Amino acid sequence: LSPPEALANDLTDILRPNDAAYFIHGLDADQDGLLSKAEFKGLPEPATHYFGTDELGRDMLTRVIMGARVSLAVGFVATLVSLIIGVLWGATAGFLGGPIDNLMMRFVDVMYGLPFMFLVILLFVIFQDVPKEYRLYLLFAALGAVQWLTMSRIVRGQVITLKGQEFVEAARAIGVSKRRIILRHLIPNALGPIIVYSTLTVPAVMLEEAFLSFLGLGVQEPFASWGSLASEGAKAFREYPWLIIFPGGALAVTLLSLNFLGDGLRDALDPKMQKD
Repeated sequence: LSPPEALANDLTDILRPNDAAYFIHGLDADQDGLLSKAEFKGLPEPATHYFGTDELGRDMLTRVIMGARVSLAVGFVATLVSLIIGVLWGATAGFLGGPIDNLMMRFVDVMYGLPFMFLVILLFVIFQDVPKEYRLYLLFAALGAVQWLTMSRIVRGQVITLKGQEFVEAARAIGVSKRRIILRHLIPNALGPIIVYSTLTVPAVMLEEAFLSFLGLGVQEPFASWGSLASEGAKAFREYPWLIIFPGGALAVTLLSLNFLGDGLRDALDPKMQKD
């Protein structure tokens, strides 16, 4: 091999124009291998990690913000899934009544008797061959599939109260179909309790997702949620407490805010709570 000094007399002779080192060498006037403000006006300011960094040097503030997207998405999408299933199931059972109502609600009772974790783990085992990038959607479905039970009971009770009202009898008298009565008359008149319980379901689902992520069954890489961040931070809590304090604090504040929202909507929509 030729000696290094025979290859080039200048560093620019052995650097390709698309190399970062070529660009730095061209601006480095004093050839110290570093760029100063005087040499490069566009030099960015040093980054400040307000929430610290994780074990790989990643900014925790950025990870907490990105985790908010997943945690909130899980909460709202799973609540939407439970809302659709629970409202349709409860409204149908309450309006039809009789043996159909009895059969549908016994199924709800059986589902209530099964542990929540058992159902979620069972769904994950059944769909274990799903690619990792689609596991998040499976989490949406799993949490929504076990959250609709209480919603169905609430809607059923409202429909049983409403189906004896005059407007329902009038709709029957003019030949309105059962499906149209349920969708256009009964469900809209039961929206108050539905909205209130939905706002209380969102924080419950987010807390369950955090619990599953803490056990390693929730959100998987490359995604991150507040629950998965707290799970990672718990492993090194004694040495690096900020790894669990910031994602856990964000989760706690969000859950508290959503619960306050649900309580406020309940007071606003409940006629018994309204003053004369």
